[in-house]
Parts: sequence; structure tokens; C-alpha cells
Amino acid sequence: MKNRIIAVTVVATTALIVLATAGCGSAASSDEGPRSPDAPTSVIAGAGSTFVAPLMAAWISGYQHAHPKMVVNYRAIGSGGGVGEFKKGLLAFAASDAPLSDGDLKELPPTIQIPGTAGPVCIIYDLPGLQKPLRLSPKTLAGIYLGAIIGWQDPAISNDNPGVAFPRTAMIAIHRSDGSGTTNILTTYLSKISPEWSSKTGHGMSVRWPVGLGAEGSKGVLNLVKQAAGTIGYLELSYAKENGVPVSAIRNQAGAFVAPTPDSTTAAIEAFHEDLARDMRSSIVDPPASAKDAYPIAGFTFLMMSKDRARSDEQAAVKDFIGYVISTGQESSEQLSYAKLPPFVQQEAQALLAQLTVSGLPLK
Repeated sequence: MKNRIIAVTVVATTALIVLATAGCGSAASSDEGPRSPDAPTSVIAGAGSTFVAPLMAAWISGYQHAHPKMVVNYRAIGSGGGVGEFKKGLLAFAASDAPLSDGDLKELPPTIQIPGTAGPVCIIYDLPGLQKPLRLSPKTLAGIYLGAIIGWQDPAISNDNPGVAFPRTAMIAIHRSDGSGTTNILTTYLSKISPEWSSKTGHGMSVRWPVGLGAEGSKGVLNLVKQAAGTIGYLELSYAKENGVPVSAIRNQAGAFVAPTPDSTTAAIEAFHEDLARDMRSSIVDPPASAKDAYPIAGFTFLMMSKDRARSDEQAAVKDFIGYVISTGQESSEQLSYAKLPPFVQQEAQALLAQLTVSGLPLK
């Protein structure tokens, strides 16, 4: 809960300042009258992913402690909301668990996308009395969200959990109703492991779910799952742990049931080293059987920013904060249940950040 409180405090203390800033999302000193010596020199406005919100709060707290004249405001409105505001030019940066495609990029001024962190998408559930963590195979998980499995005593559940007694209760699948990068990660996985899901539903930040109940935001999913026995849903690991809800172990291609952890996410990243070297937007779901310890439902959160700006102070402020995130800020990752970016990803992120320009010229 502490992390959530930090996020709210940052928003509350900067809200009035942010309302006064321009659409660029960053404010520099004004010539209109004297300024208080304690006034911030820059305000950086960001929004998007709820998946990354706890870690973003830690990044902002650490960065502002080291740079007291810099204010960073972040609103966790979902990846879809963040991307939408970024496209309108309302933000200095957006955070999304689904990267912009080549088609998306063609509709925007030159944009840089930098991986900021990675984490697992957890399958959470409410099954009072269950003594062991729920185990789910890919086929079973797809069957739940396709509507083929509607009760907890289905043979598929029993096969994944031998010797475990399940309640005689209906199964209610919960999903995000808003545009969500977390949804994109889960549905990308389902599309990869289930031809039926791929053909009927596909993947994206918003999809037409075959069954279940929708809820807005991670908090909405959590609340619905906690309200009724037999429900099942999905969340980021940090929020699941913070609220004490159990998470499922998912069977990977190696045949191991793996729990969602920072280490099992890192193993998934490492399994796609070559793909990521070609394109940082490559999916890291469903790693090959050689990655025995990898959790199969994980993804990056990308930080999006304009490649070029007219004002050097604005661009320098954005570069400085994002630079902190992909370097010193990574030390906060694992304690909040995210994966620390491997060195090769950090190096590529730094190379992308170096591409920021001011009026077409390199940023000094």
C-alpha cells in the first residue's frame, strides 16, 4: 500500500502545477514575474500503464529526492489512455505495456520507445480453502477465457492439479474493460498457445471477450475477484502481492509449472535475446522449452516520448528522468516484484535515448 500512497501524493502535490503547464507536458521557468526560490524548474507529465504504477511511484520518489527542483506527475489511466493522450500531444511521455506498431508510428511525429521494466501478468483467483497454489496449463487457461471451462471441477482443472479438491462452484472469468497493456500481454499469450483463441479473439489492448465480466483498471479486476468465490482474473504481480491475493503457476513449454517472479520474468527475457536485439518490441510470451525456469506470460512496459522538441530545457528534462529510470531506477525493480532490465536491454535503451534531438540537432 505504501507504493500506492506515494503515487497519490505525487499527483496531489503537483496537480495545480500540471494544470498550468503547456500541452508539451513539461514546464520551464517563466518570465512573468519573480519566482519563488523553491519553485520547480521543470514539470514532466506522464500517464498510462497501471501495470507499472507501483514502480513508477518509486522512480518518481527517488528521482525527485535527487532532483528537488524537478517535478514528475504520472497518472495511471491504463496503457490505452496514455497512448491516446500521447498521440494528442498532451504528455511528455506515456507508459504502455503494448508498444506502438510501425503503422501507429507512421501516424505520429518521430517517436522513441524505450523499455523501462518488465514483469509477469499473474492469474489471480478466489478459491477459499485451497491449500496449494493453483496450477494451470496453457490449454486450460485458454479454455477458461474461451468459455469451454465453466466450473472448478472440470477434468482439465483436475489434471493440472492432481489430488486437489476443488469446490463445486461456477467459474467466473474477469477481464479488463478498458484499453489495457496487461490485456495485450495476456491475449498475446493466448493467441500464441491457442489457435482457436487466435482466430476468434486475437490480441490487443482491447478485445471482444467470449465470456466473463469486465472491470475497469487493475483495481476493478481485483475488487471483482475478491467479491465472489470462484472468480479468476489477471493483474500485475506487485498489485497482487500488495493485496494478498493468490497467483497461479503456469506451465511453460519445458513442462514446468512456474510461478510469476522477477527471476522467472528475467529468464523469459533472456530466452528472446536474439529477437530483442533485432527489435525491442519483440514479445517475450511463451518462451521456448530451453528456458526451463521462465514464466510464460510476461512483457515489457515501454516509455514513449517525442524524438524531437523545440525547447532544449524540455527535452533535457525528459531525457534526464528517463535516463534515471533505465539506470539507477532499475535498483527498485525486484523489491517491487518487477524484473530488472538485463544489461543488453539497458544498453539498447540508452542508445535509443541518445537519439533525442532539439529542432533536429543532437541534445547537448
